[in-house]
Amino acid sequence: MFENSRCQSLIGNFYTSNSELIVIMSHGFTGDKSEWGRFNKIAKMLNDSGYNVLTFDFSGCGESEDDTLTVKKQVDDLKSAIRFVKLKGYKKIGLFGHSLGGLISLKCFTREVVTMVLFAPVTDKIKCAWDKKYSEEQLKELNEKGYITKIRNKGVRKKILIDKQMLEDRENINQDKLLKDVKCPILIIHGKEDESVPPTDSVEAVKLLSEESKLELIDNADHSSYGSMEIIAKLINNWFLDNLKV
Repeated sequence: MFENSRCQSLIGNFYTSNSELIVIMSHGFTGDKSEWGRFNKIAKMLNDSGYNVLTFDFSGCGESEDDTLTVKKQVDDLKSAIRFVKLKGYKKIGLFGHSLGGLISLKCFTREVVTMVLFAPVTDKIKCAWDKKYSEEQLKELNEKGYITKIRNKGVRKKILIDKQMLEDRENINQDKLLKDVKCPILIIHGKEDESVPPTDSVEAVKLLSEESKLELIDNADHSSYGSMEIIAKLINNWFLDNLKV
């Protein structure tokens, strides 16, 4: 457990090893630190390779304190995680982000971040058809309260509050501006059948990153890529082995 700058408790899992290298993992929109087992598998593989790994729930997600979801708050949460591991003495940091967690990772780049792996990352704007995505009742709640309540049957948290600002942020991402100051080598992994985040966004994104950066497009994989996780986990592990060293 650690706190963000808003004095809220964030709950995580810490996989420790005997090194100064650490990977911090950021989950996707309304997800949690496990991501239905995917993050657990990746974290275990990285830990077996000698990395310390921190997975955590953003505020308003999983077991962390209640809050409405916004990009700004999640950036603060990840920056707080980076500060937390630095205070523990970890000197070389790698970031891993899935979907919205990829956007948050990019926004948190600093010189301490040696490299990143981004899985189906949000890197560009997309117009949201709110009237098709959300019910009439949810849209009324959004108008009256400024957030939408998402109810889910699986996962730790059953009720998630999505701030109107989060929806607006998703529509106003500028890819050029987002990536222009990110200097570390980055591996982007994206399923070719992703219908949530267009693979073409990643094709364009890698052109704006460092020469050492790389894009891996996965055949027959959608946004969650459950059926391709073994391939994806190995790609992630191998990238960190090559780019996050003592």
